[in-house]
Amino acid sequence: MLSRLIVAMTLRMPRWFVRWVSRRYVAGPTLDDAVTVMKRLESEGACFTIDVLGEEISSLDEAQYFLDEYVRVMHAIVDHKLDANLSIKPTAFGLLIDKQKGMENIESLVRQAAEHDMFVRLDMEDHRVTTETIQVVLDLHEKGLTNVGTVLQGRLHRTPDDINNVAQTIASDADYRICKGIYLEPEAIAYTSKSDIRTKTNEAIRMALEHGAYVGIASHDIPVVNYTLDLLNELNMGPNMEDPRDNAGPKRHGKGPGYEFQMLLGVRGPMRRKLTKQGHRTRVYIPYGEKWYEYSIRRLQENPTIGLQIAKAFLMPWTNRP
Repeated sequence: MLSRLIVAMTLRMPRWFVRWVSRRYVAGPTLDDAVTVMKRLESEGACFTIDVLGEEISSLDEAQYFLDEYVRVMHAIVDHKLDANLSIKPTAFGLLIDKQKGMENIESLVRQAAEHDMFVRLDMEDHRVTTETIQVVLDLHEKGLTNVGTVLQGRLHRTPDDINNVAQTIASDADYRICKGIYLEPEAIAYTSKSDIRTKTNEAIRMALEHGAYVGIASHDIPVVNYTLDLLNELNMGPNMEDPRDNAGPKRHGKGPGYEFQMLLGVRGPMRRKLTKQGHRTRVYIPYGEKWYEYSIRRLQENPTIGLQIAKAFLMPWTNRP
């Protein structure tokens, strides 16, 4: 209750205060800010995925902005020799405005990324575009662009079928980020209790690994991380080992031995550093952009338990290490 109260108060605070809170979770408004954060965190053994903030748009001119900005990001990764890939929102590329043009924009970026052996992750948005997002990945693989994958949400009822269907089409070339899911979907299509969401997320991780896919475990939930560590042990998978799965796909540049752990900037830093020290590949999600305020407000609304972290950062700023 205290945490929720702190979040409710923060949402009513001036913009400068929200920026002070969000600086832990958002690199900043510019690409230079994102590069600075990555340079700092790479000394801890982390790799990265970069997200330009902003999603559903109202015109194709905005889609062109995102395409151009991601090309800038790609060149920054190459120029600074960063261990990083790209995370994009399909709706930011125009998928809901003009499906064909949105697909062309995404394909253009994925092709350019392929020239640099760079991976592109299609973030999963709400249920309106779940089918379309997965289909974009399948269509690009059919065109020979295998440096692209998507996100699956444990909370959705459809996720096991999606894993099976993708496996039938592109087999072990599948590459997922599996998370609980942040969108509050209707009970008709999603699990809503914490225990069910956790259980189904664990099941999705197991299912994807058993299908031979590459799996990014995107969770800050300690039970999910512990479940995954036990599962990796069961499957004889782990750091500094070759992927033992007979059905596993080829090892990709910038990837781990069939899996990696992924976390948001500023969240569970100690756990991430512990996993890295144990030899696991850990990837930090680096958001930046002019839409930092909208992103920060959405994160606060989605995760009211963050209130105690806000209070701790304010009262004991020396502990505010991401």
